[in-house]
Amino acid sequence: MVNAAATIPILDNPGPPVQPRAMLTSRRDFLAMGGAAALLSGPARLFAQEAAASLRPMTGDVIPISRDEHLARIARAQRLMGEAGISALLIEPGASMIYFTGVQWHLSERLTAAILPRTGEPCIVTPHFEEPSVRETLKVPADVRVWNEDEDPLVTVAGFLRDRRLAGPVAIEERVRFFAVEGLRRAMPHVEIRPGAPVVRGCRMIKSAHELALMQKATDITIAAYRYTHSRIERGMDPARIAAIMNGATRALGGAPEFALILLGEASAYPHGSGQPQAVRDGEVVLMDCGCTVQGYQSDISRTFVFGQANAEQRRVWDQVHEGQQIAIRAAQLGRPAGSVDDAVRAQYERWGYGPGYRLPGLSHRTGHGIGLDGHEPVNLVHGETMPLGVGMCFSDEPGLYLPGKFGIRLEDCFHMTEAGPRFFSTPPPSLDDPFG
Repeated sequence: MVNAAATIPILDNPGPPVQPRAMLTSRRDFLAMGGAAALLSGPARLFAQEAAASLRPMTGDVIPISRDEHLARIARAQRLMGEAGISALLIEPGASMIYFTGVQWHLSERLTAAILPRTGEPCIVTPHFEEPSVRETLKVPADVRVWNEDEDPLVTVAGFLRDRRLAGPVAIEERVRFFAVEGLRRAMPHVEIRPGAPVVRGCRMIKSAHELALMQKATDITIAAYRYTHSRIERGMDPARIAAIMNGATRALGGAPEFALILLGEASAYPHGSGQPQAVRDGEVVLMDCGCTVQGYQSDISRTFVFGQANAEQRRVWDQVHEGQQIAIRAAQLGRPAGSVDDAVRAQYERWGYGPGYRLPGLSHRTGHGIGLDGHEPVNLVHGETMPLGVGMCFSDEPGLYLPGKFGIRLEDCFHMTEAGPRFFSTPPPSLDDPFG
């Protein structure tokens, strides 16, 4: 993530501050952080101050997720656990813990976990000295149990399960770390461990109207920040400076910047970029992949344009990616396998001479990914994915084309499935010469 030093506007109903979800960094985050030192410099502060002076927060109508909504989510998970014969679900800090309990915490070597039982109130297990901090964001009634530094936290987890007579299978959320699973096995040698994905995905994949509204707000903010940034890009700028402008605008508009990946020239041919020095040059591609959060819900939008005059090859590839987006959205129909969307795009790309499959030049990554509280979450629009598309599912639509040694084009807009079919959160750009509409 790229974090500019800036004056952050006070949001209406901002809710509790979001803590880091994990002490882990993805490749995209790592590359976006490449200019972190520059983003803390004087120019970044000036960009943020300029944005704050000319932009206003768009979040005055934002309503946080309520306690009742969290309780409804727990109730749905409990229904799914009952149907699957599962007695409890174990979750570590991250989006799923936020989703069910509101607790915003970080991963560390000291276990904090939520246990959702098949019936009754959940349990939060956390270090003794962290309890007051963890309670600050807890939104639901829960049995909070603590452990001290000389104790095994999984024994505390097992104690809750035994006290509630939850001797049946325990499901594990898919991001729970190995040491926690092994610790539970040691504490309860006869417990059956099952994957928790059917329960968690059965809840989180289907977004409510409120969740969709928060994602729409995040999208609107990112688009507004793009328009602000685009007009301020100058010859010679490096990715860190462009990211600083984008993040400053995002904050001024009321969003929390999640990432700002800026790829210039040949670096745009590599989906998550290059560590080589880059600068804006006449006639070269500028690829921006940026997103923010509103109450934790994410946007993810990519735009590609040429600084100065585009050549014929750049225009042709841009138009092909634009058509690829339309092929994907037409293929995304209720009841169809999610993988069929990727297949439809890739078939046309192969007719144009790209690939085959994931080979370059061509589309080397999936056509899209799920999105919500996580920027990337199940399921994906990728070959072989059989999950049928259903109302409330949300995806990115980003069938980029990459020509190693030359440039890449990525256009990315997210959409959600409705009873009437797919609906974009943001409108794809009309043309290379009008990249933000």
